[in-house]
Amino acid sequence: MKANKNQIIPSDVDFIRVVWCDNANIIRAKAVYMGSADDSEISVGISEGLQGVPSTYDVVIAESGLKPIGEVKLTADISTFTPLPYSPGHGRVMGDMIKEGRVWEYCPRGFLKKMIKEAAQMGLSVKGAFENEFYLLKKTEEGIIPADNTPFASTYSMDLNREIIDDIIKALTLQKIEVQQYYPESGAGQQEITIKYTDSLGACNNQIAFRETVKAVAGKYGLIASFLPKIFADKSGSGCHLHLSLWEEGENILSDPHARYGISERGRQFIAGILHHLTALMAITTPTPNSYRRIMPHGWVGAFQCWGIDNKEAAIRAIRENDGGVKHFELKTIDASSNPYLAWGAVIAAGLDGIEQEMELPEPVQDDPADISGKNSKIKPLPSALKEAITELEKDKIISSAMGLNLTKAYIAVKKTEIGVLGDLNLDEEVELLLEKY
Repeated sequence: MKANKNQIIPSDVDFIRVVWCDNANIIRAKAVYMGSADDSEISVGISEGLQGVPSTYDVVIAESGLKPIGEVKLTADISTFTPLPYSPGHGRVMGDMIKEGRVWEYCPRGFLKKMIKEAAQMGLSVKGAFENEFYLLKKTEEGIIPADNTPFASTYSMDLNREIIDDIIKALTLQKIEVQQYYPESGAGQQEITIKYTDSLGACNNQIAFRETVKAVAGKYGLIASFLPKIFADKSGSGCHLHLSLWEEGENILSDPHARYGISERGRQFIAGILHHLTALMAITTPTPNSYRRIMPHGWVGAFQCWGIDNKEAAIRAIRENDGGVKHFELKTIDASSNPYLAWGAVIAAGLDGIEQEMELPEPVQDDPADISGKNSKIKPLPSALKEAITELEKDKIISSAMGLNLTKAYIAVKKTEIGVLGDLNLDEEVELLLEKY
């Protein structure tokens, strides 16, 4: 987006961080010094090869189809500018990958924008938010330990962590991210902060800002904040559940109190599409070997390919309102090691396919699926390893076609490399490598 930077960016901002999120979901940036920036556009060059780099080491994977040769322009979306409350003199903008004047086909943000347009062509838009869990941790001579040792929703934890949580929420608010709820989660040192829903692109921008803000503020207190899905074998894992609603002409059209399950016909089809493609989606929504240490039966994480009404063990939870309708639903099989633009875009692709194919939503599961899966052949366990999910993605023509041949190829190459490096590590070794990357 071209705009006069002096109309938007305050004079006390010296550096603008132009941010992108790669295929390993590492948040990266290059900072432009404002004294040298062009008045009409803020952009930086980045290597094409960066979209073929895994989380485990900074080498371009040959199988990605990319090389450490050639550059694309990372162009600032000035509309996303915000000063960074935790880093005075610095601001952030989200970047779009541009090559030869057009959005580069490997750009995750560009993929999401494409899916937003495809939904709009059907008269639809998707709104929602990510619901993040994360750990506050201390680094000691004995290793990483939780910042406290309190149970779920502990008021003592609220008191112990009040200052840091207050500062995180203040920093989010200053970035115009609206906080709705906070409570300590079930793991010792684990927290959850929920933010208000918005449009698809805005929600993904917020997810990047949320992760950046939490980690930066925690660092000021001498703590490590980590969104890694599974850190401790004996403690809860961390997800970032995705809450979604379906809109047309400014109205939420998901809910219909008089329809089956309280969900409109297109709403049921949209959810059915996500459920149908979920095994392939997991390669994108739960994209690290560590993710599958979290996905276990009886863990409130969505380990089975089913949906339910107010069922927190189902992979998709429809949330019923007092009038009997369902205004939004929750995808539980997702964590913050996923690239938000890729994950949200792929979910839209799956949902739109459900509408186009007029898929039928099966009966809701209103029991713990782990207790009845053996008695009901329709309730199947989801992939238990990233390798299985990648195989499903390779077979899924709808998701891979939506992403595009080259982006899909690069993404899968990155994931297969990570499987090769991380596959033989135990949990402690895996955590040591990934803890501060997510």
